[in-house]
Amino acid sequence: MSGKFLPVNREEMAARGWEQADFVYVIGDAYVDHPSFGHAIISRLLEAHGYRVAILSQPDWKNEESIRACGRPRLGFLVSAGNMDSMVNHYSVSKKRRKSDAYSPGGQTGLRPDYATVVYCQLIRRVYKNIPIIIGGIEASLRRLAHYDYWSDRLKHSVLIDSGADLISYGMGERSILAIAEALDAGISAGQITFVRGTVYKCRKLPEGEDILRLPDFQELKKDRLAYARSFYTQYINTDSHYGKCLAERYEDFYVVQNPAGEPLSTQEMDDVYDLPYMRASHPSYEARGGVPAVSEIRFSLTSSRGCFGGCSFCALTFHQGRTVQVRSHESLLSEAQKMTKDPDFKGYIHDVGGPTANFRRPSCQKQLKTGVCPDRQCLFPKPCPGLHVDHSDYMALLQKLRNLPGVKKVFIRSGLRFDYMLADRDDSFLEDLCRYHVSGQLKVAPEHVSDRVLACMGKPQNRVFREFSRRYRRTNETLGKKQYLVPYLMSSHPGCGMKEAVELAEFVRDLGYMPEQVQDFYPTPSTISTCMYYTGVDPRTMEPVYVPRSPHEKAMQRALIQYREPKNRELIEEALALAGRTDLIGYGPLCLIRPRAGRTGQEESRGRSTQAGKKKKKTIRHVHKKKTL
Repeated sequence: MSGKFLPVNREEMAARGWEQADFVYVIGDAYVDHPSFGHAIISRLLEAHGYRVAILSQPDWKNEESIRACGRPRLGFLVSAGNMDSMVNHYSVSKKRRKSDAYSPGGQTGLRPDYATVVYCQLIRRVYKNIPIIIGGIEASLRRLAHYDYWSDRLKHSVLIDSGADLISYGMGERSILAIAEALDAGISAGQITFVRGTVYKCRKLPEGEDILRLPDFQELKKDRLAYARSFYTQYINTDSHYGKCLAERYEDFYVVQNPAGEPLSTQEMDDVYDLPYMRASHPSYEARGGVPAVSEIRFSLTSSRGCFGGCSFCALTFHQGRTVQVRSHESLLSEAQKMTKDPDFKGYIHDVGGPTANFRRPSCQKQLKTGVCPDRQCLFPKPCPGLHVDHSDYMALLQKLRNLPGVKKVFIRSGLRFDYMLADRDDSFLEDLCRYHVSGQLKVAPEHVSDRVLACMGKPQNRVFREFSRRYRRTNETLGKKQYLVPYLMSSHPGCGMKEAVELAEFVRDLGYMPEQVQDFYPTPSTISTCMYYTGVDPRTMEPVYVPRSPHEKAMQRALIQYREPKNRELIEEALALAGRTDLIGYGPLCLIRPRAGRTGQEESRGRSTQAGKKKKKTIRHVHKKKTL
């Protein structure tokens, strides 16, 4: 079985009769040959086009010999930090080391360095000097130009500079990596490959006669955060492959140049990518260490789409996959599902059918296919565009075919579902099918917040939209005779959220009667609108000031408010309520979040009780607490 995996050392290369690989692919993850892993797609695609690719997974960056494991490649090294940014992989939002790594054997931590892309490239440069290095994956893609780095709390160079690599293949990379490989194979030096879409390169002088949009110089960006906000938004509105311009960022005596994005894949091209001969498993060498935990999450899931026109401010998809939705055919997905049913470990449950947003199975409008997404407006925010084409029929037909396959008991949907897109559909058939066939007790959705001010910063629909969806969801389940609940994902400390808005969210949780076990504190990851707000203090879309909760203590208070029933959070909640001028929520009535401390005076206790509207109201609220539903 191991012979069908790509070689991971010289011995396995020799077993194939190879003296040298064309490319050695250095990755920060364990080697998993499954299309949910970027390195698997790129390596199998190159293999399908006749290139020899060896995989060098998680080399010891402290030992130069580790990078020699597969020898010197004929054409160059490919480098990726893995399926996650290495800093997000290593650290929580409080900058504490995570206790496990789902992308490493046995969940072991410490098998890749911080800023893995940079460290791996520097290691290669020390050993192989002038060999071509092409970097890609999410870490390189989102750091391709100057970017705010949360972990060092400063503006950093393009990763192309710090790594010493020759090229960045940004985005999903299938088109660009093949063009780069063909150029290198034709004898073109890496420094001369300046013509491939979806790449970033360095040059001393900007090419003449080309339509290049110059961004502010790096030194200016460092001095002026507003200049960075304007530069970031210029990048944001130039991510579309149809009209996106070439961008140039100056660093002293040279430029980093970003070519326009590559074109989205057609359905046939998507099918071809997912039909490559993946082993759909982690490399056998990891079995003794317990395998790779991340595999269990995707082993029996189907990726049906890429791209998202949802436009959430805190999401980096616009920079990586783009806003144009790309889909696989029903035939391709059914073929993959049939292979799953033959797996001895398959129990009849397909865990997911989706992508960034599960119920997006088409571009938002026909105009996108001809002229690209609108640079000056979103498809769903602040409300659905009049030109938005809402249609769940294709997704419903796909799900029906999948659940009717022999051996399939249940098909779940666990990717994100846009409830505002569902509400925009005049036909409730999809919501009914969702509740009838694809939910098991709980449906997780992401309203993120309840304050319209915060939701506007997030690029999310107003709170009334979520409340309307929850009403329709409840009504649909009642009609079907099912007891199924909504579980909302909530986020604390997002830009725009002060203590007043945080208390508003806590009151929502109180009335919901649901206490989240985990709360997502806003995480400023590279290349999102929200991270730009966090760093600059302005919304780059409007350049208007935005309140930003930055101190760890304030963030802890906001997080504690959502989990106000936790005894350990009491002091933080009391302080937060005092700061918000909401000490009326300290008392004994059902609208109060916490009780007074022991020893409070009768007058204080009475004031706590006075927030209630009477015994009848009290019973009603307590009933809501018990229902644990919307």
